[in-house]
Amino acid sequence: MLEVNDLSCGYGQQDVVKGVSFTLPENGRLAILGPNGCGKTTLLRGMTGFLPAAGSVALDGADLLKMPPRERGRAVAELPQVSTAWFAYTVLETVLMGRYAHLKSGLFSTPTRRDREIAEDAIRRLGLWEERDRPLTQLSGGQLQRVLLARAFTQTPRVILLDEPTNHLDLKYQVELVEALKAWSSQPGHAALGVFHDLDLALDFASLVLLMDAGQAVYFGDANDLPPAALSRVFGLDVPAYMRQSRARWEKIGGQR
Repeated sequence: MLEVNDLSCGYGQQDVVKGVSFTLPENGRLAILGPNGCGKTTLLRGMTGFLPAAGSVALDGADLLKMPPRERGRAVAELPQVSTAWFAYTVLETVLMGRYAHLKSGLFSTPTRRDREIAEDAIRRLGLWEERDRPLTQLSGGQLQRVLLARAFTQTPRVILLDEPTNHLDLKYQVELVEALKAWSSQPGHAALGVFHDLDLALDFASLVLLMDAGQAVYFGDANDLPPAALSRVFGLDVPAYMRQSRARWEKIGGQR
């Protein structure tokens, strides 16, 4: 469904991402993992045309990098990391912005009844109906991130790109966000990929993993086959041993009930 082939991109004259390739099938969920500064977010920016890039990013054979922005907006939505709202739009107004790429005359068109139905459905699915008339400046970080996910759903894209979507969120909101994304990506014609730092959350979300180091892909494949040696080398830590110790602590806490 989505094919990234030999993608390189960066800032100025220097490539940060160097020849990354992977494929994401329909209903696939890809977690992009790696240490800070390895090029994870830069890869997402190159895939959306935010940064000049060499290579190709094809969705069902159509090159996203050559699409006009509004056409690309109908195919791909982005969920950024966020912790603060800067404008006092209401929840409904913000979610309706997801229909921009579908409006005939752009941003200044009046949303149709169907546009409002799509937005309201997304708001309900994310458990935000009671907050629909509240300004963003009155929401918690978890509520705000759910609003932005509702906006992405309202865009009715084929693919959603996530940049540390659970950053700054409490554990409950992290789990709810991942479950909402898993449900959305299981629908026909959908797929999702994103950058994660929390390995447990990433593996709960992902069917596939792209492990990066120094701008290059060092592993791409099934999340259940992620090689421990490569993971430990990239992060400079015996990751499986650390995870086992962490689970042992939680098992001890659970046994005190």
